[in-house]
Amino acid sequence: MDKNIFERFYFIQKELIMIFPHELSDIHLGLAHKPSCSGFVSLVGTGPGKIDLLTLKAYELIKTSDIILYDKLVSDEIIGLISHRTKKIFVGKSKGKHSFIQKDINSMLVKLAYEGKTVVRLKGGDPFIFGRGGEEMLHLRKHKVPYQIIPGVTAASGCSASAEIPLTHRGLANSVQFVTGRVESGINKLSSFNQNNDSKTLVFYMGVDECEYISSALIYQGFSNNTPTAIIERGTCEDEKIIITDLLNLPSCVSYHKPKSPSLVIIGKVVSLHSSKKENIDMQSYSDL
Repeated sequence: MDKNIFERFYFIQKELIMIFPHELSDIHLGLAHKPSCSGFVSLVGTGPGKIDLLTLKAYELIKTSDIILYDKLVSDEIIGLISHRTKKIFVGKSKGKHSFIQKDINSMLVKLAYEGKTVVRLKGGDPFIFGRGGEEMLHLRKHKVPYQIIPGVTAASGCSASAEIPLTHRGLANSVQFVTGRVESGINKLSSFNQNNDSKTLVFYMGVDECEYISSALIYQGFSNNTPTAIIERGTCEDEKIIITDLLNLPSCVSYHKPKSPSLVIIGKVVSLHSSKKENIDMQSYSDL
């Protein structure tokens, strides 16, 4: 038998698995069946906001999809890329304000896919880092909807690079931890941070509203009062603002500057490496606030 037949079969199989990764991964065993859902969903990370930090795949999907469901954290620049032929649905959520609850978003993705639509679910940052991408993926998988995950530059990477703050650095930080700022009250909720404090970088997503708790909890757990701390508002965007302070003065700093969402808090010795030459950095002393 001509071996080219096998080669053609291999490449056809490979392409099918790329299109329907979960339904057709066992095609070589004859176990897969044509999915009853004719649509397709892409969970797409858009990065921290700057348009040129989009991946090529994200750009392609934004330009070619039938319907886009987008979050509040997706920048206006990126929304502007969407074709006028594409239907846009805002499903953003913020603290205490939800245009859609997560359960409704999950259901909408399945419904649109079963209507045969190519759907893009646009998320700020990366879908799998505090973006509920995992919840949506599991819901799609449960309902046998073909899907793919397109990663994005997460806010920690984008903001730290823009502020010239390395998240790890030899001699200063040998680990980094991403933490959601949506924490419950109670000092002991952050008890896991009491080891190797001097060599660790903490990055708090959505941490501005909980800065008083974060500051007191970490100091209670052994972090120094003067641990360098940065607040980065709308990192990588044209109106980016970087505020440098220390852990003790983090709450008064936030109260004074009132940073808006999206903002990121970076805590650790690496913050001391930031570039003081950047025009958007504020290093005001907060001792008398």
